[in-house]
Amino acid sequence: MSKSLYIAEKPSVAQEFANALRVKGRRGDGYIESENAVITWCVGHLVTMSYPEAYDVKYKRWSLETLPFLPKEFRYEVIPGVSKQFKIVSSLLNRPDVDTIYICTDSGREGEYIYRLVDQMAGVTGKARKRVWIDSQTEEEILRGIREAKDWSEYDNLSASAYLRAKEDYLMGINFSRLLTLKYGPAISGYLRTDRTVLSVGRVMTCVLGMAVRREREIREFVKTPFYRVIGAFGKEEAKIEGEWRAVPGSRFYQSPFLYKENGFKEKKRAEELIDGLVGFREGELISLERKKETKNPPLLYNLAELQNDCSKMFKISPDETLKIVQELYEKKLVTYPRTDARVLSSAVAKVIAKNLSGLKALGELGKYAEEILEREAYKGLIKTRYVNDKQITDHYAIIPTGQGLGALRSLKGLSCSVYEVIARRFLSIFYPAAVYRKISLEIRVGDLKNSGESFFANYRILEEPGYLKIAAAAGKRKQEEKTESGEEQNGSQTEDPAFREMLGSLKKGIRLPVLNMSIKEGETSPPKRYTSGSMILAMENAGQLIEDEELRAQIKGSGIGTSATRAEILKKLMNIKYLALNGKTQVITPTLLGEMVFDTVNASIRQLLNPELTASWEKGLTYVAEGTITPDEYMEKLEKFVAGRTYNVLKLRNQYDLRAAFDAAAVNYKK
Repeated sequence: MSKSLYIAEKPSVAQEFANALRVKGRRGDGYIESENAVITWCVGHLVTMSYPEAYDVKYKRWSLETLPFLPKEFRYEVIPGVSKQFKIVSSLLNRPDVDTIYICTDSGREGEYIYRLVDQMAGVTGKARKRVWIDSQTEEEILRGIREAKDWSEYDNLSASAYLRAKEDYLMGINFSRLLTLKYGPAISGYLRTDRTVLSVGRVMTCVLGMAVRREREIREFVKTPFYRVIGAFGKEEAKIEGEWRAVPGSRFYQSPFLYKENGFKEKKRAEELIDGLVGFREGELISLERKKETKNPPLLYNLAELQNDCSKMFKISPDETLKIVQELYEKKLVTYPRTDARVLSSAVAKVIAKNLSGLKALGELGKYAEEILEREAYKGLIKTRYVNDKQITDHYAIIPTGQGLGALRSLKGLSCSVYEVIARRFLSIFYPAAVYRKISLEIRVGDLKNSGESFFANYRILEEPGYLKIAAAAGKRKQEEKTESGEEQNGSQTEDPAFREMLGSLKKGIRLPVLNMSIKEGETSPPKRYTSGSMILAMENAGQLIEDEELRAQIKGSGIGTSATRAEILKKLMNIKYLALNGKTQVITPTLLGEMVFDTVNASIRQLLNPELTASWEKGLTYVAEGTITPDEYMEKLEKFVAGRTYNVLKLRNQYDLRAAFDAAAVNYKK
């Protein structure tokens, strides 16, 4: 009797498939079997690329004479620590009674690569292979994935992209790490007085190191500039308006060389001079009053990068920790597939989203919101909103709660529950209306009005309808959303005072307001902010641009640096090899002295590796291969040309001693 074989990426996932398929047969060593099905698993990667010495023993010794290393055929080998499981999987794949293989590894490029290597190494022939592609591990989704499984050949382009990504990292890592270690390692070792320095260089990690070092040096080189703003208080003491002076046309300081921008002075004495000139005026006139409605829509759903950034801010945990938590939530059927770049849902999912909402009704306080959404049938128009867009989805849609497995939440640690709640709040918020604000802009003129006088400006933003804000976040975040603005930022607590709100509502253009006082606020320009682990992930996603604005990020097209599946691991590696340091309490990233020296070395030899746009273009090329736009051969030709060209260029350089000055500068600045 013929059987179907199901191969998952790890034992826990294999068990979920067994449960969904009702396979309760005997459990063998490394597999589960019933009358008509066999379920087995990998334990992550079972096969890896061979080191250069597997091609020829001469490559074991690092030598400039053997570079560039560009094999015509790549070799692979079973990872020694998991060889037992590989033998089990290999024998099952080749069993005569197995006629169909269902590939159930993670639905993404890396999962595809894990299985293809096993299939290749096991020498499987004459079997039908079907690819199971799922977005969650719920029973319903697993059965749908099996039912709709496509022939594995439809994923050949994705497989080619996966192989090329591994070859690219391998060739750049092997060649450039050996090249720069041999060429410049002695100079770094001599400077640091260490025995031997091995430089770790990679397509993505070196680019990320460059982003951190450049930011650190921008901060060091930044020169703070003091400035002095004049703030006027008007109206009544119990409900006063605070306005910021600006040098607009009519002001005696309009376009003055004494200004720092239009709202401050370079010297305190000029601010004092402005105040002295207004001492005799006891009232100001409200010459401009504008009230307008402003709406703020619920943000797009979470992809992995957005979730990692928010968790870094809220819980001060690293992207790697966030990924581990959300992966656990996924494996417990609580959320959908986490390694996604999409922030929207597919139209197919949007049509059945009521199932997710129904499951969330049992989710404590948040369950009340799910129930309200279902009662209002707010989900029915979802497919026509910006939260659904099939064109913005490649492999998987955004991370959302499945509405299942809520009982598993009780067994999770507190932080896991908190991350789940963050995902659930973001999901539920898209079914609520926009938050509505009333924005009030004022201009108060003080002085000789016949000759224009001096103008003070105030802006207030009052929340009138909370809309999605009542569910989107905890109180601390809500307060942040409700802050008012004036110049830089007003005190938000004022707009919550009923008397103050009433006063703002009664204002009319042309009324005169008592001048309570004038004061000087001293400030100084701020240097760029250091990356945090979360903001670095966002910057990687956006090809080196740290775009804080949520709406603007949503409009960015193209691939970033690395992928959602690899970014956290890249950051972790840079910490492990001591190129970057992470403050566990603040999640702030800083380069080490060694990291800065490696940066200077790469900058003097293979500068292109530090270019975020170029690194992103390589990732985009892999996407083109996966889409079938370019062939694997075309990509490989470009890759080999790049590796060989940069290797030959470095071999010709004679700049080891020139780096001494760069090392000196890095060491001096690092000690400051």
